[in-house]
Amino acid sequence: MEALATPELWAALLTLTALEIVLGIDNIIFISIIVSKLPKEQQARARTLGLAGALFTRVGLLFSLAWMASLIHPIFTVMAFPVSGRDLVLFFGGLFLLWKATTEIHESLEGGDDESSIDVPRRKVPSFLSAIVQIMILDIVFSLDSVITAVGMTNNLPIMVAAITIAIITMMFFAGPLSRFVDAHPTVKILALAFLIMVGGALVAESLHFHIPKGYLYFAMAFSVGVEMVNLKMRKSMDRRRPRHTEAPQSGENP
Repeated sequence: MEALATPELWAALLTLTALEIVLGIDNIIFISIIVSKLPKEQQARARTLGLAGALFTRVGLLFSLAWMASLIHPIFTVMAFPVSGRDLVLFFGGLFLLWKATTEIHESLEGGDDESSIDVPRRKVPSFLSAIVQIMILDIVFSLDSVITAVGMTNNLPIMVAAITIAIITMMFFAGPLSRFVDAHPTVKILALAFLIMVGGALVAESLHFHIPKGYLYFAMAFSVGVEMVNLKMRKSMDRRRPRHTEAPQSGENP
């Protein structure tokens, strides 16, 4: 307990918790989009289970640091290019993210949400289990990034576990409001899917040993979100200023 009183450990805990929350933004976006397809009564439970799975995955990886270290060692070579276990996880995880985000954008553009349309087939609603499986697959990919960051920040295992736990609990608190906000604003959903395409491309590039600094990605996300918030504010302001048309009086009625 005395060790917890040192300013260095508290600084490491706060810094690592903040980084884990930032690294979990893309995870929350993905969970929000997947869960939005489920019936309303299942969405909160799916979000909780998805983030709880992320917590157990990340803590489990922390307790298997020896196996984590082995992931960076090449397991085979393709045309003089060494391929490690981490490269394979990032590559296929990135491809899955690119496929999923592109499919979601295509459904949105084709009017998959319009159930009143006769020509457009009704979108298939995924099962609760399939949504959880998709969330768990991406949890593994995102957990690698999170755990590698934690290990690089400190070698104190309790601090790493505490930071990840606090970050996941915080994300559980904000996942619901974020999901409702994304559902209520279609343009924000498209922007979020574009973020996932960008993250998926970065994961594939990382698997090919082409490193893209995370700061560039987060700056692009923050700038795009800022522009979209201005657009939402401007549209709301224009709706308030737009004159309301009154119905014309019917014949025989006094104006």
